[in-house]
Amino acid sequence: MHIPDGYLGPATYGVMFAAAAPFWAIASWKLNKTLKAKQAPYLAIGAAFTFVVMMFNIPVIGGTTGHATGATLIAILLGPWAALISVSVALIIQALLFGDGGVTAIGANCFNIAVTGAFVGYGLYRLLAAASAPTSRRRWIAASIAAYVSLNASALLTAIQLGIQPMIAVSPDGRPLYAPFPLSITVPVMAVEHLLLFGVVEAVVTGLVIKYFQKNDPGMLG
Repeated sequence: MHIPDGYLGPATYGVMFAAAAPFWAIASWKLNKTLKAKQAPYLAIGAAFTFVVMMFNIPVIGGTTGHATGATLIAILLGPWAALISVSVALIIQALLFGDGGVTAIGANCFNIAVTGAFVGYGLYRLLAAASAPTSRRRWIAASIAAYVSLNASALLTAIQLGIQPMIAVSPDGRPLYAPFPLSITVPVMAVEHLLLFGVVEAVVTGLVIKYFQKNDPGMLG
């Protein structure tokens, strides 16, 4: 889901930077107030984990890539604000040091993957898990479903941002200035890849890790 440079026009990536910035600011403030000493190592591990899983990119038609993210998993263990920071840090390092995702698209990539992945996944997990016990089977099932849905929500946002470029940014002779593929291509291509492959991987990994914490450190799921 990493959007590279040159695929989003200034009107789109500027709006996405503006949309992501308040979330970064609030997340930093909240973590300074609420992050516990026990959770700090997990925050670093979470950032490293999401960095690694997002490096396994498979090119997707339309100028982007498909991959797992780990956003929902980190949100479940540490909260959505911590997940937002962890995933954003990984995305920014990848863009600046590895060319994985564009510098101009940092705001869009962080909003699509970090913000959407963390809050959609965490919200759905809390809804499905409800008041179940930390060691309940319902917890890891809820986590798997939430991870699957959140990843596909992130992919859909990415597809929409790419697909609207031919509609809002064209040359005088009608040629697209940025991403050339319309919504009729970007949405189904991203949907197929993530519904059938990457979403399943994300769900399985998330469910297995939650089951591990249920057995070894259920307090993280309190």
